[in-house]
Amino acid sequence: MAREIRFTIDNNSGIPYYKQIILQVEMAIAGDRLAAGDQLPTVRSLAVDLQINPNTVAKAYNQLEIRGIVNTQQGTGTFISDREISFSEVERERILSELCRSTLVQAGSYGFSLEEIIAQLREMGERE
Repeated sequence: MAREIRFTIDNNSGIPYYKQIILQVEMAIAGDRLAAGDQLPTVRSLAVDLQINPNTVAKAYNQLEIRGIVNTQQGTGTFISDREISFSEVERERILSELCRSTLVQAGSYGFSLEEIIAQLREMGERE
């Protein structure tokens, strides 16, 4: 059964877009949301979805292929390889901390309090 992940780009993180895509693929594999044989979106479709340059997506896919994380089959698509990926709890915590910090800074710049942010996250979590 093919699974999909929802890619997002954080314009304010300071992390290059292609690295954000790579990290999301790696985290999806480590979290069993993507498995060997699952197909990634085409370069063009992901670029359109994320509203970024197709060359940026191609760079991410190329880096993933160099690392042996994906296999690209000309005319067929890009597929997750059987290479295992895992993150330690410390690495996972660091990534989550960076994501939360970025969100807090951005929401705080709009005047939202920590309590409002937490309430919104809880509400969103209940809908997911």
